Amino acid sequence: MIPDIQSGRRAGRWALSGLTMLALAACSTHPEIRATVQPLDAQALGVQAAAAQDLPDAVTWWTDFHDDTLSGLIQQGLAHNPNLQVAQTRVRRVMAMEAYTRGADKLQVQATGEVDRQRFTEHGLYPAPIAGSTLTTGTLQLEGSWELDLFGRQRAELEAAVGQRRAAQADERAAALMLSAQIARTYVQLGRLQGLRSVAERSLAQRDDMLKLIRERVHSGLDTTVELRQGEGALPDTRLQMASYDEQITLTRHALAVLTGQAPDALDALNVQLDQLPEATPPAQLPLDLLARRPDVQAAQWRAQAAGHEVDAARAMFYPNVDLRSYAGYNAIGLDQLIKASSLQWGLMPAIHLPLFDADRRVANLQGKVADQDTAIATYNQAVLQAVQEVADQISSSTAIARQQHEQQAAQGSAESAYALARERYQAGLGNYLTVLGAETAVLNQRRTAVDLQARALDVHIGLIRAMGGSLNSVQHNMGGAKAAPNGDRS
Repeated sequence: MIPDIQSGRRAGRWALSGLTMLALAACSTHPEIRATVQPLDAQALGVQAAAAQDLPDAVTWWTDFHDDTLSGLIQQGLAHNPNLQVAQTRVRRVMAMEAYTRGADKLQVQATGEVDRQRFTEHGLYPAPIAGSTLTTGTLQLEGSWELDLFGRQRAELEAAVGQRRAAQADERAAALMLSAQIARTYVQLGRLQGLRSVAERSLAQRDDMLKLIRERVHSGLDTTVELRQGEGALPDTRLQMASYDEQITLTRHALAVLTGQAPDALDALNVQLDQLPEATPPAQLPLDLLARRPDVQAAQWRAQAAGHEVDAARAMFYPNVDLRSYAGYNAIGLDQLIKASSLQWGLMPAIHLPLFDADRRVANLQGKVADQDTAIATYNQAVLQAVQEVADQISSSTAIARQQHEQQAAQGSAESAYALARERYQAGLGNYLTVLGAETAVLNQRRTAVDLQARALDVHIGLIRAMGGSLNSVQHNMGGAKAAPNGDRS
């Protein structure tokens, strides 16, 4: 017996040594597949890339407008907009996946209870009296398993899950920022349309007054029927403009109501006074390194890093998988024998697994993960480029609109003076009605331009806030000096 035992031990050692050699040989054969897309050098674009980190608390940028109605609408939208609710459910889903992944390298324990009524064959493993009889078998035991993360696969999968969770949270923040900016822009657009309608209404009153004056002059023989028909024709044209503005105002109110999760007619009584909103002025200084805090840029950066961790996990699949399994409990033929000390059984089963030949499935999996990483890095690069362009565009527009407003104010002052003088001359019989109409048209054009420029200035200001990630006053945030590549492939 002793030689047999010793030979068995030697055979076991040789088998274990052979398995270890095969495992090491297989480990050394995983291909060197690397990402081909490189992260963009954000610093070359004027953006100091920050290391990916949890987003700061949400910035309620709209409170700077000191408009309770606007703030209420944005809060209503953030609470009830369906698109934002979809983004929130995605966050909950990836949080659940992260929690699921966290348990992969922990001890797993389960309880098993089985009852089996079985007829045993007369020519099988069991001798008489079991052979040929029908008996009840019972099992009651605890089973445990623990997969050792010797090569970092589970750690890499967990880091990838954490990155996906943070990316989803950044997506939610980006959706909230986009929604709040869209509500504010629609609010400003409603104020613009109502401002233009107010100008048209004032124009209608002016032309009605002018028509009365013309009729008096015709009655006195100072004007002809030509001037009278011109004055009468101006009124329908102005009422047509007002009807068009009324339609656009109604549609804009509907859009604003739906954005805030309400019925289309919920805001039919809403009126916006652009003059009550603070004047939008171009910022004196705007550090572009704050772009790294944009939620969409952060989301792209997290996804690129998560893709790198998934590549790490795919590489770890070329190494052995070692796990420990054990069980302890009772097993007996006959339920009356189950809960007895003599029915106790236990076992410990360490195991090592390594697929040696899998038709290149692991290679294909690694190639796919590297391709996903290339896609994620390219998406991050595009997010940075788009962010820089958006900020540059909004700053250029803001500066240009400020110059236009300065020139328009001077032009409007001159037009108002010319119109007042033309009316005085016409009333005194020193000028004709065509001169008055021309002066009035110039005034109305300038008033409409003033409303348009004011609305555009506010719209661009809101767009700049969104392009900067929700705040123009975030210089106090510590952006860090290290350039962080969104590449999580460290092998």
